[in-house]
Amino acid sequence: MITLKNVTLRRGSKVVLDKASVVLNPGEKVGLVGRNGAGKSTLFALLNGTLHEDGGDYAIPRQWRMAQVAQDMPETDQGATDFVIDGDTALLAARNEVQAAEASEDGMRMAEAYMALYDAGENDAESRAQSLILGLGFKVSELNNPVDSFSGGWRMRLQLARALMCPSDILLLDEPTNHLDLDALVWLEAWLKRYPGTLIMISHDREFLDAITQVTLHIDNAKLVRYGGNYSKFEDMRAEQMVLQQAAMARQADKIAHLQSFINRFKAKASKAKQAQSRVKALERMEKIAPVLADAEFTFEFQEPDNLPNPMLSMIDTVIGYPPPDDAPAGTPPTVIVRGINRSVHAGQRIGILGANGQGKSTLVKTIARALQPISGEVTEGKGLNIGYFAQQELDVLRPQDTPLEHMTRLAKEAIAAGRGPVAGREQELRNFLGTFNFSGDMVKQAVGTMSGGEKARLVLCMLVWQRPNLLLLDEPTNHLDLATREALGVALNEFEGTVMLVSHDRALLRAVCDEFWLVSRGGVGPFDGDLEDYQRYLLDEAKRAREEAAQTRK
Repeated sequence: MITLKNVTLRRGSKVVLDKASVVLNPGEKVGLVGRNGAGKSTLFALLNGTLHEDGGDYAIPRQWRMAQVAQDMPETDQGATDFVIDGDTALLAARNEVQAAEASEDGMRMAEAYMALYDAGENDAESRAQSLILGLGFKVSELNNPVDSFSGGWRMRLQLARALMCPSDILLLDEPTNHLDLDALVWLEAWLKRYPGTLIMISHDREFLDAITQVTLHIDNAKLVRYGGNYSKFEDMRAEQMVLQQAAMARQADKIAHLQSFINRFKAKASKAKQAQSRVKALERMEKIAPVLADAEFTFEFQEPDNLPNPMLSMIDTVIGYPPPDDAPAGTPPTVIVRGINRSVHAGQRIGILGANGQGKSTLVKTIARALQPISGEVTEGKGLNIGYFAQQELDVLRPQDTPLEHMTRLAKEAIAAGRGPVAGREQELRNFLGTFNFSGDMVKQAVGTMSGGEKARLVLCMLVWQRPNLLLLDEPTNHLDLATREALGVALNEFEGTVMLVSHDRALLRAVCDEFWLVSRGGVGPFDGDLEDYQRYLLDEAKRAREEAAQTRK
C-alpha cells in the first residue's frame, strides 16, 4: 500500500502539504481532485520520486513497477508501433539481454534470455501496441508512420499508449483525456476499468472519473482527505460536510458571542472577575473551526444576441474538405471529407456533433465558421448571422505574442470597422470586461503564449461573450478547463438564447446542453436517433471493427 503519514511537502516557498496523512490500498482506482494550484501535480512528483517529502513519512512498495505518461513531446522518426512497443520496459530489457547473451556465446545464458523474452510477450508485442494505438484513435494506415509526422496532440496520444504498454503495478495519469476525442475517451475508459493495478488519476472530466474511480482524494488547504466513492459521491459528501461545518461555525459563533458578552459585562465587577477570567480562558482555548472556503467559482453568461435569424444557415448538397496544399502540382483535386450535406440550423437549437475520430466533425465546424470554404454545394447564411467560434486549438484564434488587452482592442476595432456588435472599446471598459473573466492587474498585459491552457481557454470564452454571437460553434471547448469552469460553461450555454453547435468529449456537458445530435460518419451527416449510451456502444463497435481490420492487414 501507499502510505503518507504527517507528510509536509513544499514547492519552492509554498507549502503544498502540511502534515498530511492518507493510505491508498493495492488495486484501488483513485481520483485526485482539488482546485487549480492546490498541488495535485506536485503530489504526483512525490509519488514518482521526482520530489521528496520535507517532513513526515512516505512509503510505497519497492517492488511496484510504475508507469506514467511522459510530458515531453517526442521528436523521432521511429515508427508509431515501434515507439509504443518500446514503452514495455520489461520487453525492452529482455531484448537487450538476448543481444548480450548472443554476444557472450554462452548457451545457457542464451536459453534463459530467449525464455525471458517469450515470457515478456515478444510474440504479441506488435498486436498489443497496435491495439492501443487504434484504440486511441489512429487509423490503420498510420500504424507505422514516423512519430514526428504527427501533430503535437497525436504525439501525446502515442505517449499515453506507451505508458499503457508498460507493465505496471501503479499507473499515474495527469489529465489523460485532454487530447482525446469522445471515441478514444470511451475506449480508454473501458481499458482503465480492466487495469488490475493501482490507478491514481487527475482529471477534470466528471463522467470519466465517475466511471472509473472508487476513491476520491481531495487536496484541500494543504491536507489530504480521502472519500470512499467516485467524484459525484465525493461532491455529495463534501456538500454535506460543508453544511454541517457551517452549522458548527454558526453554533460556535453564538457561543463565542455569549462568552464575550459575559466578559464585557462582568470583567469590571470584583464579584464576577474570576468567572469572567475563566470565560476569557475558555475563549482562548476554544478551537476555532476553520471557515469553509468553497472553491472560488468562475461564472459568466452570454449576452442576449442582437437578433436571431431563422434559419441560421442552410446547407444544400454541400461537399466539405480541404484544398490541395500550396506546393501541390496544378490540377491536384481537393481532399473530400464529407459530401451531400443537406441540413439546416434553426434559432434556439442545441446540436451535439458526434462522430468517430477522423470522420469530419472539426471539418464541418470549420466550414460553418468560414475557416474553410465548401468544395461545392451551397451554404446559405441567415441575415445578421453572427458566429462565435471556439477552435479546438485555442491558438488558432489567439496570437501568442499579443496580450489579452491587445486581443480585446483588436476585436473592438474590427467590430467598429464592420459596423456590427458592441462599440464600447475604451481601454478601461475592455479592462473591466477582462476582469469579469479573472484577467486583472498585470495579467491583461501578459503575452498569451506564456499563459496556461486554462487561461487561454478563458480568454477565448471572454472574446466570444464580448462579440454577442447568435450562433456558437464550440469545438472541444473544455480542454484545459477545470471542473468548476466546465460547470460554469454548461450553465452559461443553457441560459444562452441563441443556437449552440457543440463538439466535445465531455459527456456531462453534452448531456447538460444538447437536445439533439448529428452524426458525422462514413462521408455523410445525418441525425443520430439515440442517446449518449447508444453512441458509446456505436463507438465501441467501430473500434472493434478497426481492430479487426488491422488484424486482417497484418495477415
